[in-house]
Amino acid sequence: MSEPMVPLNIAVLTVSDTRNEETDRSGQALVERLTKAGHTLAEKRIVPDDVYRIRAVVANWIADSTVQVVITTGGTGFTGRDSTPEAISVLLDKHIEGFGERFRQLSGDEIGSSTIQSRCLGGLANATVVFCLPGSTGACRTGWDGILAEQLDSRHKPCNFANLVIPGRGQHG
Repeated sequence: MSEPMVPLNIAVLTVSDTRNEETDRSGQALVERLTKAGHTLAEKRIVPDDVYRIRAVVANWIADSTVQVVITTGGTGFTGRDSTPEAISVLLDKHIEGFGERFRQLSGDEIGSSTIQSRCLGGLANATVVFCLPGSTGACRTGWDGILAEQLDSRHKPCNFANLVIPGRGQHG
């Protein structure tokens, strides 16, 4: 990889009814990984598992031309309050079906059949790529290390999502 990596502005949203900045290990793991990779943290927030509050935060980030990537953690399961997929899916212009498939494949090696309860998803909205990960720290590590680190690296070949959100590129590269 002889060309320099183009850093992206990434916003991180933790969806939780119980976490705060001190106890948000999943959001912290994502922030540590994205900054270590050379990206910039655009903003980090924590919101309760409420479809409208989640949607409002992510919609504002999608509308903000400085935010290129949104990563959420939490609210992707099947309990009564898990509503991240419902909040986010209506905002997406295009869905990345392969993201959830690949995540569950990687996660299956770690947690077995329990991975089928993950409703993680990815998509593109207004030149912003959005990824929704489960709320466990392990799932965030799996998602970042196994998928996002490469797909958000502008040098990754044969294609990556970074080159879709970098101004002036708008294509795989």
